Amino acid sequence: MGTVGINFGAASSGQGFDVASTVTAILASQQAIETPWQTQLTSLQAQDTVFTNLGTDLSSLTTAMQSLTDFSGVFAEKQGSSSNTDVLALTSATTGAVAGSHTIVVNQLAQTSSDYSDTLANATDTLSGSLTIQGHTITVDSNSNTLASLVSAINAADIGVNASIITDVNGSRLSLVSGTSGSAGQLTVTSSLTDATTSTAIGFNTGQTGQDASLKVDGVTLTSGSNTVTTAIPGVTFQLLSTSASPVQVQITNDTSDIETAVSNVVTAYNAVIKDINGQEGNDSSGNPEPLFGSPTLSLLQNQLSSALVSGGASGSISSITQLGIGFNQDGTLTLNGDTLDNALNNNFSDVTGFLQNSGSFGQSFVTTLNNLGTQAPNGAIYLAQQQNSAQEAALNKSISNEDALLATEKTNLTTELNTANEILQSIPSQLSEINEMYSAVTGYNTGNGG
Repeated sequence: MGTVGINFGAASSGQGFDVASTVTAILASQQAIETPWQTQLTSLQAQDTVFTNLGTDLSSLTTAMQSLTDFSGVFAEKQGSSSNTDVLALTSATTGAVAGSHTIVVNQLAQTSSDYSDTLANATDTLSGSLTIQGHTITVDSNSNTLASLVSAINAADIGVNASIITDVNGSRLSLVSGTSGSAGQLTVTSSLTDATTSTAIGFNTGQTGQDASLKVDGVTLTSGSNTVTTAIPGVTFQLLSTSASPVQVQITNDTSDIETAVSNVVTAYNAVIKDINGQEGNDSSGNPEPLFGSPTLSLLQNQLSSALVSGGASGSISSITQLGIGFNQDGTLTLNGDTLDNALNNNFSDVTGFLQNSGSFGQSFVTTLNNLGTQAPNGAIYLAQQQNSAQEAALNKSISNEDALLATEKTNLTTELNTANEILQSIPSQLSEINEMYSAVTGYNTGNGG
């Protein structure tokens, strides 16, 4: 520890010294013990930042890869087309659909049953009587004795019928539309309504009869209460738009476009991880080593990832990611040839699927490797490195905290001691004066004037 001097001039000057700066100078050399701890803590925190970025990018890579290895992921997606969209339009093809071709003939469209009343010249006329719909009778009273209030009463009854008012140049009519399409929703309406204002009976007319759709799917005759058909082809929903004696061809295919996008996402995510790793090899712009330069965890990531690219069993004709159009760059990153991937999907779809999804396949092995490298507790490589850093940081922070507490106590004690010493120094002139006065009183010698 260095030597700290106290400058207070002549003892008889009463000048004393600066206690605060003296205490700071004394403690500075002791506080220097924290410097290597702070340096190590800063280094660990810099590593934490890199580990966090690596963990995030590895997680993105895992998610991208899982879209290919998940049985209900992009390989299960289907898309469909109709040869005549004026007759039949494809609405959706879910993962439950199977690729293939289907022939559909639409013989009859479904219709929804509707009825309407005779015309009332004045919609505000007072009504009387009752109306029975689907066996439910609504008796007109003071709360339902106009067209508008009767509509509200019918809709509030919740009997599977939608009531409304239709108005044109001739007047207004009560419209009733079944809430169920097809023959199952056929309306039965009985009316004893009267326009009390004109004493005219109000009859009801059939607007449209409830009718089921009739179609043939691959030679099998089917009926549907709705023009939206969901059960004719498993996993496929289509809309009937018109009838036609000519067959409509419906084609269900694998959604290779989404698969190609998913593979591209994997390549992009993988390259992000490799760039993270490459960025830690060497020195920064100031010439200092990167936070993870020489880290065994970084070396483990690099080796495991490169090995995982050639791991896993073959599936039929597919035994390597290069057959999917994935190539290697000198810096460890990957490239993707879309034409090669498209050709593999169009000609060997099931083999490509197996290469990514079969037990022990490349895809499954790669995901297992990613899970072992990432931030997953309790064994992910980055997770373990972060835990180790966290433990070291906790120990360093505790040492720094303990040292700060000791320094704080010593600062208090030193300040007290030096304040006492300073007070003594500052009191010396007055004490010398008292001694001189006592000496003069005893000897008669005046020390103050040199006599």
